[in-house]
Amino acid sequence: MSPLVEPIRGDLHLSATAVAFLTTIPTLAMGVCAPLAAFIARRIGLHHGVLLGLGVIAMASAARGLAGAAWLQLSSAAVVGAGIAIAQTLLPAVVKTRFADRAGLVTGVYTAGLGLGGAVAAGISAPLADALDSWPAALASWAILALAGIVMWAAARRSLRLDNGPAVAGPTTRGLPWRSAMAWRITVLSAVNSALYYCELTWLVPLLQDDGHRSAASGGSLLTVMIFIQVGSMLAVPALLGESRDKRIGLALTTAITAVGFAGLAIAPDAGTWIWILALGIGHGGLFTLVLTLPVAVSRDAAEAGRFSAMAFFVGYACAALAPVLVGALRDVRGDFHMAFGLLAILAALMLLPILKLRIRETTAPATIDRYTSIPAAGRETQQ
Repeated sequence: MSPLVEPIRGDLHLSATAVAFLTTIPTLAMGVCAPLAAFIARRIGLHHGVLLGLGVIAMASAARGLAGAAWLQLSSAAVVGAGIAIAQTLLPAVVKTRFADRAGLVTGVYTAGLGLGGAVAAGISAPLADALDSWPAALASWAILALAGIVMWAAARRSLRLDNGPAVAGPTTRGLPWRSAMAWRITVLSAVNSALYYCELTWLVPLLQDDGHRSAASGGSLLTVMIFIQVGSMLAVPALLGESRDKRIGLALTTAITAVGFAGLAIAPDAGTWIWILALGIGHGGLFTLVLTLPVAVSRDAAEAGRFSAMAFFVGYACAALAPVLVGALRDVRGDFHMAFGLLAILAALMLLPILKLRIRETTAPATIDRYTSIPAAGRETQQ
């Protein structure tokens, strides 16, 4: 979406604040619709649940080609978010069910896959819109990848062997650790991490166009490069730290580098641009993966890890959805992105406070998961 913001804003007569809702609405839908994933998995299983999510994504993406009005783009974006919520929420359960002995490796590959998909889309969307002479057609064309995913996922049914696996419950609003200080630290870190990420995806290219005096294609290329660097960092940083080392060191270092990247773009977006892109690539790529591992690193057991993750998921996506809108509002008021990205730099730096108060536990083997709940079967009576 980011490389196509300007033509979308012009054709649909949207303000910067309004166009940010194209990113905000699917993000909100991802949080709101996530509980559906647990119900769907219990009804039709993990494999068919992911397949359903992919189908929803494909149909809603194709609907973007109709494009005639802002309401259609916003509603299709919401349905895309719902499909992502179903598939994305079930994939960690797939990893735990099928790859329990290699969960760290597979999760790292899965996380890097998210970044890789964003990099390809950011780099190709603007040239694709030029080639098709239509930004709605460029957005709708991504339904082809969803269809390819459907075919590949359906073909992998026998090799994945998920039909007889446990149906792990997904996020739920009941039993969340609202009174836990540690849960709130994880939630704050997850919320800021997600907010910064969606602000990057939504506003980096417009910033490079408005304040950095670059073309949409050039800005999209820089966004692609940044995400590719992030993908490498998502895999490299956790590997360099290792399972036995204190993750607070890596969290603090990547947070500081991320803050420098945002500060550089706020102060001098047209000078040293590659330095700031490199900082956000290395810093935020590593930070993104390390934050995702926190519920496991600080929790006592699988049940507590699930509750920490659920709380961070709901609150984090709400904050992530609001952040791009606030950046857009500041852009409308100020006429540039300097103040907005300066505040994002400060927000990133403030993450150091909860990081320093984290208590990282030693990594233990995953607990056995009961068929109908995320609480370990052996410890359910104690939990109740």
